[in-house]
Formats: sequence, structure tokens, C-alpha cells
Amino acid sequence: MTGRWALAPAEGGGVEIAPLGPDGLPDGPVCREEDLAGAVRSRPHVSRWIWRSTAEVYPQLLATGVRVARCYDVEAAEALLLGHEGRYGEPRSAAAALARLHGGPVPPDPPQRTAEPGAQSSLFEPRGVHLPLTDLMEVYAEQQRRHGRAEHPDRMRLLTAAESAGMLVAAELNHTGLPWRADVHRDVLHDLLGERYAGGGEPRRLAELADEVSAAFGRRVRPDLPADVVKAFARAGIKVRSTRRWEIESVDHPAVKPLLEYKKLYRIWVAHGWAWLQDWVRDGRFRPEFQAGGTVTGRWVTNGGGALQIPRVIRRAVVADPGWRLVVADADQMEPRVLAAVSRDPGLMEVAGRETDLYQSVSDRAFAGDRAQAKLAVLGAVYGQTSGDGLKNLAALRRRFPKAVAYVDDAARAGEEGRLVRTWLGRTCPPAAGARQDATEEAGIPVPEEERGGDAWVPGYASTDARARGRFARNFVVQGSAADWALLLLAALRQRCEGMAAELVFFQHDEVIVHCPQEEADVVVAAIREAAELAGRLTFGETPVRFPFTTAVVECYGDAK
Repeated sequence: MTGRWALAPAEGGGVEIAPLGPDGLPDGPVCREEDLAGAVRSRPHVSRWIWRSTAEVYPQLLATGVRVARCYDVEAAEALLLGHEGRYGEPRSAAAALARLHGGPVPPDPPQRTAEPGAQSSLFEPRGVHLPLTDLMEVYAEQQRRHGRAEHPDRMRLLTAAESAGMLVAAELNHTGLPWRADVHRDVLHDLLGERYAGGGEPRRLAELADEVSAAFGRRVRPDLPADVVKAFARAGIKVRSTRRWEIESVDHPAVKPLLEYKKLYRIWVAHGWAWLQDWVRDGRFRPEFQAGGTVTGRWVTNGGGALQIPRVIRRAVVADPGWRLVVADADQMEPRVLAAVSRDPGLMEVAGRETDLYQSVSDRAFAGDRAQAKLAVLGAVYGQTSGDGLKNLAALRRRFPKAVAYVDDAARAGEEGRLVRTWLGRTCPPAAGARQDATEEAGIPVPEEERGGDAWVPGYASTDARARGRFARNFVVQGSAADWALLLLAALRQRCEGMAAELVFFQHDEVIVHCPQEEADVVVAAIREAAELAGRLTFGETPVRFPFTTAVVECYGDAK
């Protein structure tokens, strides 16, 4: 395969395409064709398609059975380049990039669309301002020049390529869907929640638990209303600030046990109950709208459906097709291994070069074999939990792995001072000023207990607290670099599955699921291992660090762990 071609929907229908030269400028005439799928299918020699937005073009191709090997998503690249240039938050559309290039008024980005449950066709609606192909090529050529001005140009080019590959994978996941047995799901809900009552009220088991909570307090209490529960505890002489599990599970009161059970089942009923099943599962598949790079760290989110927070018990409904299997692969201690790779700490790289338990190896070196203490120390260094015992653990870690601890310390200091902080490939965490991230809790950034309910600077929150910003930056350089590695893992795995019946059906930050015929399962397991090693070399260069996976070949997702 040779050559890059630009592609853009044409005004009035059809598509415009043109070959590009090494400088990103046109290397031939612009052609107009009436059929998008036909235009792409007739040019199998194209090594990379350049288009405005993968979400605009690729679902239409997938719907006609056309897949592409590689693409370059101009708007995804624009967001990364803006962040790297310290201009995070500026409009990222191709139209905005063109306006900046010509010094004209910059149009705002269109509002984020909410996915419509059960209506996959809604995912294919074009979003953004139409841009003629000649203008798109001009923006692309300028982006190539901007890559050259990056702190590490080759890494930045790899990052934008990886982000574009992630966009392809996300679109394919949305198109394929996760195998889902609605009958099994209903059986699980009946076992957990009991019968449904007419009129949409709470199912039997929740109603019973609500009665138990009220009986324990001696008056009617609505366990689904946190303020009602807090008041009930106060009347009982117990002061709690919230109904979060970590706060109330140590309270000595007969309402606690049924309340915790109610909260667990209530979340299942609301988030993955019968209404969810009706809305999101069609033709034996669950199709959320995956969004690559949906958070500031580069982690993915879903635009509806809660795919990244499927309760373990509900996973029993994820069942392979007859004769097929699910290959479920979890990265082993991914973030500590990434810390070893980015910090170049010799001791930690040596430990992370083994495919054995990293925390046990760290504990043997620095914590007298106490694995639990070693895990707390490593995660404390990454997440900034450095008070109390955390401070003592960090000191022990610093003695054995000084470069690793210094790496995250330096990032924290830069964050506190409002400076730019980058992942290994160049994804940039914005400075504090004006930074309010449009992300969700699916970003997975933990908030220390002493700051829960406070103003910690995590995605979805704005804060002027320098310490919280520093903690976020400390985590960002590790978690963001892990997200960059995961994109290259997906790209490599996708390439290795080419020509097989196997299909990628699910991804979250350290876990991937491949659905394949039973006879391909061993090949898929090997492909995951090879893709992980290749992604490690591409992302971080030649290091001793290894990225092993724990894999399970199962018929049911619920049996994987």
C-alpha cells in the first residue's frame, strides 16, 4: 500500500478526493465521485486516508462493509496540537483551524451531541461545519508543519497517528457491538431484584430493603434520597456528611446493612435494569458510542450506555455466539510499568521487565516482602497519596527507585506552578488557568478520601487548589502515557486480527475483549501478547519493560475473573 489521499464530503452529495504529496499538499487533481464507499473501495492502494472527522465518514463506510487500514483525523490532531501549544480549550474543528490559519474569526465548536439509546443510526450523523477538500488539505499541510515544531516531533506524529487509529477502533466497536444475551440479563435482574411492579415502581427486593431501612430508623425514610438518609442518621445521633459507602459502612446502626444493599441494587436497577436493556441492546448486541480520547488523560469514555461501568454480576449477560469465544485480556499492573518506562529508573525497569507480579518484586526489594505495602507505595507515588503512612512508604520507594519517584514529583511541581505537563508522546495536560475538563468520572482519577466532596482538581471539576493540581499532574504523566500506549496496542491488535473472523468488541483503559471462533482463540491470545510488546517498543523505545496480560478464553464475560 502506498500513498495518502484526502477525502471530504462534497456539497450537494458525493465525495471529493485527491492524492497528497510528502508535504501534505495536493499531488494530483481533485476528483469528485458520487459514492463514498465506491471511492474508497476502488483505491485499495491508499495507505492512509486524511479526513476531517472519523465520526463523520467511517460509520458510513462500515455500514457498507468497507474498512480502512489507517486514517488521519484532522480534528483529533488539532485538539492534540492545540494542547501541546498551550492553547487547550480553543475550538478544535477543522473550520476553526482554517480560520486561525487565515487570521479570520474563529467559529466555536458545535455542542456535544448526546447518544440516543437504541438508535445506532444517530451515531452516523455528521457533526461540525462542512469544509471543502481544498481547505481541508490546507489545514492538514499546516498541521504537518506544526508537528515539526513540537518538543519531540516524532513522538507527536506517533501520538496523532495513534489517536486516529483509536478513532477507527472506536467506530468499529460501535458498529460491531458487544454480544449480549437479553434473556440472561432478565434472569439476572429477576434473581437480584425480584418481580417488577406495574407502573415502573421499584422492584420487590428494593421495596423490601426500603422497608427494612425505615424500620431500623423507626420512621419512613427514602433510601434513594441521600438528604433523607443523612437526616435520619442525625435524628439517631449519628453525624454523616453523605451516604457514600466509605463513610457509612463503619457506622454502628441497624440501618447500615440494608442501606448498603439497597444502594448496590438500586444502582443496578437504574443503570443496567430493564429500561437500560430495552434502550441499549438490539439484535443481540450492546452498542454504546465509544469515544477515543474522551478525557484529558486520553482515556476513553462512552456517550451513553455506561459501557465502562458494567457491574460484575451483569457481565453474565455478555455471552459469545455459539461456537465462538470471548478472549478477555487485562493488562497486569499497567501504570507502574508505564512509570518505569517513562522515568527510565534502572531498578524499576528491571522489576517491570519481568512478567511476574510487579508489586511482589517491589516488596522484595523495598518492603521486606510486604506486597500490600509495596502496592500502596507505588500507587501512592502515582496518585499523590503522600500523607500519613503514605509518606513513609514513599520514602522507602524513593530510596530504591529514586528516578521513578523524582519523575512524578517533577510533574506534580510543574502542575502546582501552572506549567504544561506532557505524556511521553506529547499529550498535554492544560495549565490551571481556566481549566475545566469536559470529562466524566470514567476518567478514573481517584480522589483521596480526605478530599472527597471537596474541590479536588480532577476531570469534571474546576479548582484553584495548587496541591490538587499537582496531584492531578503527577497522575497525568503516568495515566496519560498509559492511555497513549493502549492506543498503539489497539492499533497493533487490530492489524494482527486482519483476515481473521475475530472482532474487537470491547475496550477500557486496561482491558480488551476479542470475540472470535473457538479455533482462533489461541491465535488471538498470542496476538494480544505480541501487540502489547510492539506497543511498548513503539511508545517508549527499547526498554527492558514488559507489558504482560492476564487472558481468559471464556464463553461468558462473567467467568473471566
